[in-house]
Amino acid sequence: MTALRGKERDRRPGDILSEVRALAADGVLEVTLLGQNVNAYGQEFGADSRSAGAPLGADSRSADAPLGADLGRGAFAKLLRACGDVEGLERVRFTSPHPRDFTSDVIAAMAETPNVCPQLHMPLQSGSDDVLRRMRRSYRSSRFLSILDEVRESIPDAAITTDIIVGFPGETDADFEDTLEVVRRAEFTSAFTFQYSPRPGTPAAELDGQLPKKVVQERYMRLVALQEEISWAGNRAQEGRELEVLVSSGEGRKDGATRRLSGRARDGRLVHFAPGGPGSGGPGSDGAVPRPGDVVTVRVDYGAPHHLVSDGGVLTHRRTRAGDAHEAGARTGPAPTTLGLPVFGKPAAPPPDTGGCGAPATSAAGVR
Repeated sequence: MTALRGKERDRRPGDILSEVRALAADGVLEVTLLGQNVNAYGQEFGADSRSAGAPLGADSRSADAPLGADLGRGAFAKLLRACGDVEGLERVRFTSPHPRDFTSDVIAAMAETPNVCPQLHMPLQSGSDDVLRRMRRSYRSSRFLSILDEVRESIPDAAITTDIIVGFPGETDADFEDTLEVVRRAEFTSAFTFQYSPRPGTPAAELDGQLPKKVVQERYMRLVALQEEISWAGNRAQEGRELEVLVSSGEGRKDGATRRLSGRARDGRLVHFAPGGPGSGGPGSDGAVPRPGDVVTVRVDYGAPHHLVSDGGVLTHRRTRAGDAHEAGARTGPAPTTLGLPVFGKPAAPPPDTGGCGAPATSAAGVR
């Protein structure tokens, strides 16, 4: 990936926290911290502590103060904890970590910061150590499973998801069986599974041992069947539990036909629920149907392989500013919050340099 995207760069934590605070002030309840490898965050900073102790708001470096003087050491765990201090922010997620850089301080931050969701997406790619070597991935299956054990020891209800590639060049039957065994032991909540296909310009496309499509397809179907069985068992274990759900729009394709609403539990599971019931409306809700952005509590009646269903009605319903904004079809604040995301396309041409006093930018002697 780095061969295609270039060197990773770290944004200043003060800038990130400023955006998170602005979003929360705007009524946003949930944010996701996104990076190619979030656990490598802070390596660029090193021990750069200049201005770290200055008053907040002086500049982007002084705004880093909540993370302490040594920004590079445990920077991502510190950033998670700092998000926990943002008023009004109820849910924090992140993606994606890398097994190579995943550390105990991040697990502790997840467990000890109330608004960090009990959800972890940890890409496995393959359960075969030989395949991982050919992929040039620096961890092994034992290291991967030890991370999951540590996470579950600190966060017993954590929902762990993953990515898996089937049919990487040179993958043998024994390699694939290793992957199935790791999947059984890991008990992922769900998995994003992919069939390997060569992409021009990538090192893997030049490797020997490219597998026939038929072999890759057969292995893929076996993996999907195993993971679906595991996911279904995990979701059936949720039956009878009361879950907090952040209502969303567009999550349930059949919501219109089933007259249900949909949203995400704190661990990221998709929940379809029937409105109404003893908690419908809730304090200050005037008996209204929950809106996208509102928060409800429901009891799970049925766990399907890819979602949960609650048809017993809403137990509690809390109206939120996010729900107000969705209902009004407008933002809660006067202006949108600008995020530090890259822009695409040809940059706008800079305005002509008038020389500050109206003089042209060039003269007979050339460019000034």
